Amino acid sequence: MSTPAPLREAARPPFARLLKSWREARKCSQLDLALTSRISQRHVSFMESGRARPSRDMVLQLSEALEIPLRERNTLLTAAGFAAMYRETDLQAPAMAPVREALQLMLDHQEPNPVSVVDRAWNVLMINRAMLRVFSLAGDPTQLWQRVCGNGPHNVLKMTFHPDGFRPYIVNFAEAAPVLLNRTRREAAASGNEALQKLLDEILGYPGIPEAWRAPAFDAPLPPVLPLELARGELRLRLFSMISTFGTPQDITTDELRVESFFPADTATAEVLRRLAG
Repeated sequence: MSTPAPLREAARPPFARLLKSWREARKCSQLDLALTSRISQRHVSFMESGRARPSRDMVLQLSEALEIPLRERNTLLTAAGFAAMYRETDLQAPAMAPVREALQLMLDHQEPNPVSVVDRAWNVLMINRAMLRVFSLAGDPTQLWQRVCGNGPHNVLKMTFHPDGFRPYIVNFAEAAPVLLNRTRREAAASGNEALQKLLDEILGYPGIPEAWRAPAFDAPLPPVLPLELARGELRLRLFSMISTFGTPQDITTDELRVESFFPADTATAEVLRRLAG
């Protein structure tokens, strides 16, 4: 008895196409996924070809093995014919009060060092007073955000790359910008985030962005830490950042929150931050 021919790509069920896409995005073979998920390679192959339908538990098991973000796990569940599992709770909702308190504690604790809380598209949700002081170096923050983002969300990447934003004050922009772009490209590819990809396309359309930066450079070596050097008049700041995320999030909002904390890269910057706070 002959084996049925695999379905053409366009004829595969939505779940089959998504599973294959995520596996390839993770640079994972069918055997690797089978071993991580504790199932047979044959079963993985059958699900990717559309010849086998996964159970709800199997969708979650594969999502965990591929480290798929919660928002996209909902998409996989829906594509497989199941109801979405993960909810998205507004950060200002009463149920998120403990999360907001924890974030505010981090913001206050890091003074006089700047900290911002952003979503996965790098829209600002919370900042501490030190970050507001750094933004003020480029002028009135309200007018600054209006010039860069209009009436839309305050976006850190737009602020960094826009010619009317912070770009004129970044001394090492030519060095830092390609690294930031490649980091964001990796995040977009890893999360399957279309909004982040659209943001990248918008930023690459800004005036003064070199053509060479438009091509991905995923193989480019990354420095262990890249200081961001800012200058306004006689004022100089050299900062590097750390990004923190929530462990074992069960809500889309907490899964996508990022806390970016900036630290002085030298003693002179530490002194300037303390002086600005005073």
